[in-house]
Amino acid sequence: MSQPPDLAFTQVLPKVELHAHLTGSISRQSLHKIWLRKKANDPSFDLEDPLTAIPRATDGEINVTSFFPIFDKYIYALISDQESIQHATIAVLEDFQDDGVRYAELRTTPRAIPDAGISKEDYVTIVLRAMDDFKSSSKENIAGVPPYDKLHAKLILSIDRKNTLEEGFEVVRLALKYRHLGIVGIDLCGNPTRKPISHLRPAFAEARAQGLGITLHFAEIAQEDPSELEEMLSWQPQRLGHVIHVPKELRKVITEKKLGLELCLSCNVLCGLSQGGLAAHHFGEWWNAGVPIALSTDDVGIFESTLSNEYLLAALNFDLDRTQVVELCRGAVDTIFGGQAEKERISALLVGYWSSSCVGNLRPQDH
Repeated sequence: MSQPPDLAFTQVLPKVELHAHLTGSISRQSLHKIWLRKKANDPSFDLEDPLTAIPRATDGEINVTSFFPIFDKYIYALISDQESIQHATIAVLEDFQDDGVRYAELRTTPRAIPDAGISKEDYVTIVLRAMDDFKSSSKENIAGVPPYDKLHAKLILSIDRKNTLEEGFEVVRLALKYRHLGIVGIDLCGNPTRKPISHLRPAFAEARAQGLGITLHFAEIAQEDPSELEEMLSWQPQRLGHVIHVPKELRKVITEKKLGLELCLSCNVLCGLSQGGLAAHHFGEWWNAGVPIALSTDDVGIFESTLSNEYLLAALNFDLDRTQVVELCRGAVDTIFGGQAEKERISALLVGYWSSSCVGNLRPQDH
């Protein structure tokens, strides 16, 4: 049996991040830097310092009710102009790269910022431009590191549950217009208590017909009526996020279809979505079911648990050895929306990592 995993092992592991909200992934330190700049430029700027304004999840101050206002009332008010959006996007990508992430699909909801003269389309192009700046930055062009061993980032555009159908179609149109710049999919997000969502079906049908990947926030809260979950599965998503409160009959459907699952351990436990602590997290059930799992951070800026730490938590709480940790990471590769070349690149990185870090052989994976 291989050595037990430790943080040094999971940090160097070439990881895939598939469920990371852009604004929720901005570190407290990066938010503080943006706040300092705005305060220096405008002394009357009265938004509170994020270091004190944003509660820490580890203090037990965040739950499904208090979580969304952090964005609506604070983060969106701070990240409210082109410069702050660009700074935040690059900082998020740098943080993921420093954590050993080699492929990431950030997700963001297009939002208009009228006071800054920014339309939803402007917002999307600002984010894409920042991603391109990161790609060509000196931070990414690390001396001696080959191009294939660096973070490659794509973008998913989110439709909020509160959106109208026309707003949903607008998101799909933007995704199609800018897919050549790295947009790979559409997400359903938002407050899970907001209903109904069936009116958004045509927008997701159009996205799927046009070849965009589909991922849905799924079963975040318990529901007596499974009809909403059945509706979402009828949209034929390739991936599902969270998948916490899933009825037995739908678990069977998900398992048979081998849908990719984006599981966020720290987020679920700290936000109170999953009861019983990490050891009782539903990761164990899905891992045993043999479905592809992409461990993810969700909102690392809020929950302050890196992807390396998420892999370590999974290993410690579910008795995974190093071989199983690498296999867990490999399972995420086939579910990415970024295309065959990216799948082959990450698979090759994992094989190389295993051969240099562990005893034994890891075969290249067929795709």
